[in-house]
Amino acid sequence: MEIALRTNNTIRFPRGQKMNLTEHEKWLINFYKQRNWYQYSPFIRLNYLSEETGELSRAIRAIEIGRDHPGDKQLSSIKKRDNLQEELADILDQLLIFCSKYNIDPNCLLSASENKLKKRFPE
Repeated sequence: MEIALRTNNTIRFPRGQKMNLTEHEKWLINFYKQRNWYQYSPFIRLNYLSEETGELSRAIRAIEIGRDHPGDKQLSSIKKRDNLQEELADILDQLLIFCSKYNIDPNCLLSASENKLKKRFPE
């Protein structure tokens, strides 16, 4: 798996393909609807988000302190980073579905986060 590079709100994919957050959200919703996954309730979706958070935790643990488990094989640094990227993407996808369900533009989350932090920690 090749790593995508992030620049501002655009993701630059290895073979010159580009997709921004809005385009990915539209693609994702269509993908979920085709598989009848979109209709799941927010409570079920929270369970998926929780599961993905656990998988992210495991990926970070593998990078930071390793994982000494008899069933696991050693992964290269590149494989660990690829896994981390996959898990972050899975969480992002769940968040994008929440945004769609509640009619929130995901791009607005960026400014909402910044505004909240600026209010909380004025310079």
